Amino acid sequence: MKKSTEKLLFFLSDFVTINITFLLWCRLRLSMGFFTEASFTRILFLSVIVYLFWLLLFAFLGLYKAWFIHSRTDEFIAVIKSVTVGVFLIFLVTFDLEKDVSRPLPLSRLMIISYWGLMVILVGSGRIMLRTVHRKLLEAGIGRRKTLIIGWGKKAKDLFDRVTEAPALGYEIVGFVTHRDTPHKGNYKNIPLKGSLANLNRLVRKEAIQEVLIALPRRSERHLEEVIRQCDGTPVGLKIVPDLYDVIIGQVRTNQIYGFPLIEILPQLMPPWEGVAKRIGDILFSLFILVGFSPIWLLVAIAIRIDSRGPIFYTQKRVGRDGKIYTMIKFRSMVLGAEKMTGPIWATYDDPRMTRLGKRLRRLRLDEIPQFINVLDGDMSLVGPRPERPYFVEKLKKAIPLYARRLRVRPGITGWAQVKGEYDQSLEHVRQKLEYDLFYLENMSLRMDLKIILNTLYVMIAGKGH
Repeated sequence: MKKSTEKLLFFLSDFVTINITFLLWCRLRLSMGFFTEASFTRILFLSVIVYLFWLLLFAFLGLYKAWFIHSRTDEFIAVIKSVTVGVFLIFLVTFDLEKDVSRPLPLSRLMIISYWGLMVILVGSGRIMLRTVHRKLLEAGIGRRKTLIIGWGKKAKDLFDRVTEAPALGYEIVGFVTHRDTPHKGNYKNIPLKGSLANLNRLVRKEAIQEVLIALPRRSERHLEEVIRQCDGTPVGLKIVPDLYDVIIGQVRTNQIYGFPLIEILPQLMPPWEGVAKRIGDILFSLFILVGFSPIWLLVAIAIRIDSRGPIFYTQKRVGRDGKIYTMIKFRSMVLGAEKMTGPIWATYDDPRMTRLGKRLRRLRLDEIPQFINVLDGDMSLVGPRPERPYFVEKLKKAIPLYARRLRVRPGITGWAQVKGEYDQSLEHVRQKLEYDLFYLENMSLRMDLKIILNTLYVMIAGKGH
């Protein structure tokens, strides 16, 4: 089952249960004489408004993420927490300082407790029912996630047996990958040995692997790092058996699904609500910049056309999140055919290929403005690691360990490395900027993004860009 289908089922379940809850609660209030107006049209309109409130809240609190994260008990507890937060917010918004403070809360206000109870029971039941059906489908072999096991010893085979005994985990084991340099052919219970760590990245992409379970022997730090390096930049989940926890302490999150203990490597970087808020902020800010200042961008476009021969915009292939290739768009700041003159090279401070206007655009960072179109398309974010060309990504992935970890998030128009570092002029410069990128990945938050944006505005206003 596709993630989009799973989320759609969640949305439908919540839509039905939230609206039924509101209508039942209104019926209860009406029967107790607390409604002064009982127009069905008005109640229906209020129901839509209330549903949109819960939809946004649930999205912010992460109730629409992957099915494979929680058990049914965890799901119900998450619903209780979210409904409690939502009902408390509704209570605060509808609080009347004059009436509710001067005298004890009337029964009509206390009935919000009954709304909380109905929400917990109906929404929770709807979601548990969906998870139960989904679990039955998984047990029947429908909708499982294609999975590789890293290892070819007793531990890996024991892990396979345990996974096989727990079909509700949703793992469909399609093969083993050995950590030995010279793998031999073989299979375990008709599941083949597909190769070694050297070809893990190619295997993940070729067979559309969704999960990688690591069952390496002890003292396998080097092999574990190689697994992470090979899988960085791919949309796979990484999990290991618990006894390797001490190897990568501080970089993991423990999950226990259906009583099956696994440790997740490289977990989600931002809380779900911050991720949603970041994306909404990207869209709103991009529209504001592109539309609100469109007369200025029109003048810049005209100036580029007058200043030098060639197109107004410059496009180039870049590597985005999870290794996706997309076309980045900028205002042209170099002479026509600049890269044909030199081949793929990093830009420098006084790059002779830049036009007279291009130098000014770069100093003010105005050449970056068309990238807000990439932000609207979902290929970029306002803040994130700087996007790089495929040629350099492949080169740097081989030269710098964990370089591909930058591909776990959308690249950004600006970022911590951009405001702290300089132009990439050598491999050593790239290593230094990678440290800034990894720092950002480990500390991603809306507060961090705001700090980077303020730094970027200072650089633009002071004309200190390159």
